Order: sequence, then C-alpha cells, then structure tokens
Amino acid sequence: MSIILLVALVVIFWRQQTEETPRKSSKLAGQLDKLWQISQASIRERRYLRAEKALLTILQVDERNARAYNRLGILYAKQNQYDDAIECFEIAQSLQPSASSLHNVGLIYHETGQLEKAAQALEQAIRIEEGVAVRHIAYAKVLEAAGNPKKMIKELERAVELEPNQQSVGLLADALENEGEIERSEKLRKIAKKMSEKGKRERVKQPKRVQI
Repeated sequence: MSIILLVALVVIFWRQQTEETPRKSSKLAGQLDKLWQISQASIRERRYLRAEKALLTILQVDERNARAYNRLGILYAKQNQYDDAIECFEIAQSLQPSASSLHNVGLIYHETGQLEKAAQALEQAIRIEEGVAVRHIAYAKVLEAAGNPKKMIKELERAVELEPNQQSVGLLADALENEGEIERSEKLRKIAKKMSEKGKRERVKQPKRVQI
C-alpha cells in the first residue's frame, strides 16, 4: 500500500471518528436531560421510586454529577431516609463544594438532633454565601434548639436585613418576645401585619386570567 493511500485512509477514519463523537455526545446529553426531567416531574408527583431510578441512572452515566446527588439527597430526606440523604449531600459537597449542599445537610443534621454538626454545616454555608436570608434562618433554628437565644436573634436580625418579609419579621418578633423584649416584638408584629395586608391587596389587584 502506498504512503499516499495510507494517509488518505487515516484521514477518512479520523473524519468519521470526529463526526461520530459529537453525535454520541449530543445523544447522551439528550438522554440525560430527559432523565432529569423525569426525576423532576416524578418528585413533584411524589412518585419517589421513579424519581430515584432516573437519578441513579444519571449517576451510572455521570458518577460525578453533584447536582444529581443533591437532588437524590432531597428525595431521600422527603422519605425520612436521613442516613442516605446525608451521604448524598456529603458526596455532592466533596464533588462540588456549594452552600446549597451544606445547607441541605445542615437541615438533616438538625432534623436528626445532631446540632453540633448542623451548626458547623450551616456556618460553612453562610461563609460561602452570606447574603441569603434563608441560610441565617436555618442557622437560627439550630441555635434555638441548642439553647443560644442571643446568637439566634442576631441571625434573625441579619435575615430581616437581607430579606424583610412577613416570615423573617415574624420569626424575629417571636424570638424577641420569648426573650422578654416585648416592645420591639410588638413593633415587628405590626410591621409583619402591614406586610401581610399589603400582600393581600396586591393579590386582589392582579388581573384575573381570561378563560377561553
């Protein structure tokens, strides 16, 4: 076989391979996207076994998919399978450190009474993503369970600063009342009530959908 013919065959084979690889990648991406949609829909419909199978299939193909581990952890938590949930969140954290996975595992530790671990996880989540009110609220609940009301109030105050809404203001009012700060608590309750009334008025003002 001549050198020219050999080179030509190599070029043809290389072109076939490079054309085939994107096709396979595109097909695989489509399959994973479909599995993800199935898992999301199944969780909403509380078809947990179907959702679990879809997520496990994703992880068979992409074993380093932190997002799938996070979702699987949430799925197990919904079914009170806390040990499995913690394992999934910890794997997700090891693969792709994030405030969300730390927050999730902190909530599970709190639910199972492991307050020290819950506090550590939520403190790390806050260090990564300090400007999210829900992280401070979750940490405040752990501090309340641990018997640290002063620090709990500080976390709730920070949550109100970040996201002043009926929930955060109401939680802070409850905490202050429990600590005997009645005047501040009553002021906050009035604010929370106004927020609630404003929200109701805005919902009433929304135009009704026209039925066709």
